[in-house]
Amino acid sequence: MRRSTHEEITSRRLTPRTLARSRRNPVSVVVDNVRSLYNVGSIFRTSDGARIEKLYLAGFTPRPPRREIEKTALGATETVPWEFVRDARQLLNSLKAEGYTIACLELMEGSVPYYAIPPTSFPLCLVIGNEVTGVSAPLAELCDLGLEIPMFGMKQSLNVAVAYGIAVFELVRIFGQSHAG
Repeated sequence: MRRSTHEEITSRRLTPRTLARSRRNPVSVVVDNVRSLYNVGSIFRTSDGARIEKLYLAGFTPRPPRREIEKTALGATETVPWEFVRDARQLLNSLKAEGYTIACLELMEGSVPYYAIPPTSFPLCLVIGNEVTGVSAPLAELCDLGLEIPMFGMKQSLNVAVAYGIAVFELVRIFGQSHAG
């Protein structure tokens, strides 16, 4: 085996024009009260890689333009559709009315492993929350289901950006597999 060259990698990359015309995966994400600018940048970059539909920044989540966000986003703030919302509860109610399943990435009563989500759950809005306190109770109450990442060590949680990356790529895989062919 050999590593792909930079030229080989960039030749497979979408251009801004083809990205704009490409169908996005039916996953929207609410980032509620995430404090770290670096986590927000990482979430943008992961969102670009998963080609999600839209990113909603809510609460005191910092938003672009910020040097610290750009440091980890590496330009993804320009390729991921996003907006700031003042009232995440109102947004979730609107998305629910449009037929979205609302899921939070959180340990909660009745939550299921992130890889066990039914393919009929799309379009889906994933809610991720604060690095310390998680998804707030008012938002969790609006969710149709909770998704959890099984933990096998002493710690019971991961960094929010890492957990998001694990979950969103599995959601995209489940959607793609159920709509292949």
